[in-house]
Amino acid sequence: MEVNELRRAALECLKAETPEAKCGCTANVVAALAGGRMAIEPGHRLRVPLRPGRPVRPVLVPPTQVPRRRPGSVAGRIALVHAIAHIEFNAIDLAWDAVARFDGMPEAFYRDWARVAGEEARHFRLLSDRLEALGAAYGDLPAHDGLWEMAMATRHDVLERMALVPRVLEARGLDVTPGMIERLRAVGDLETVAALEVILEEEVGHVAIGSRWFRYCCERRGLEPKETFRRLLRQKMRGRIKPPLHREARCAAGFSEEEMDALEAMLDD
Repeated sequence: MEVNELRRAALECLKAETPEAKCGCTANVVAALAGGRMAIEPGHRLRVPLRPGRPVRPVLVPPTQVPRRRPGSVAGRIALVHAIAHIEFNAIDLAWDAVARFDGMPEAFYRDWARVAGEEARHFRLLSDRLEALGAAYGDLPAHDGLWEMAMATRHDVLERMALVPRVLEARGLDVTPGMIERLRAVGDLETVAALEVILEEEVGHVAIGSRWFRYCCERRGLEPKETFRRLLRQKMRGRIKPPLHREARCAAGFSEEEMDALEAMLDD
């Protein structure tokens, strides 16, 4: 059934179970929005499922049971690319969940996260193609569910979602991807390097969107953003901020120097 309202269409993308169906639904919705064929109704509260549609594989396991990702061997590169592909697949759902779940935001909020969903789907396809070239496929290895667990922990508050998912968990990619690129370049895997360079550039923009809407939520509630972010880090993320922190990339994505100081201070706790 064709859906011509963005937030309801986001629900359809969330429910899609296979990567092909989810990426296809995402591409169709983003194209319809860009072509002016998709209305936006911010005021409606929708019934959003606690879990999105997912394929049978990969099997979800605790983070300690995910295969190691050393890029010196083909098996290690497969494990690395598979882990990133799983993050990007989750990120499609995270973007659509923000569109569907949080009512009463400006239209620009929904347009921003729809664009993010489209770019995350393209990232997933890049990595799926790379897995295929390495002789593997998404779902061949186990993965963990940490991103979606945080999505559920922040499902009642758009401010907390914007603070802790894009600005903490997804920003982790800004910290670690440059090092991955260098290690992959050292072993001659320039195809994966090219994919990760595209992803890194666009992820800076995604985290910046999270920063913008976090500050909007703080302003709407009369809260000071830097102190609010620091408080949420202390309350929700103790022990989960890991080095390295890529200060330049995070500042390009909307972090202030004070916020970076607060993150770096947590590394020493």
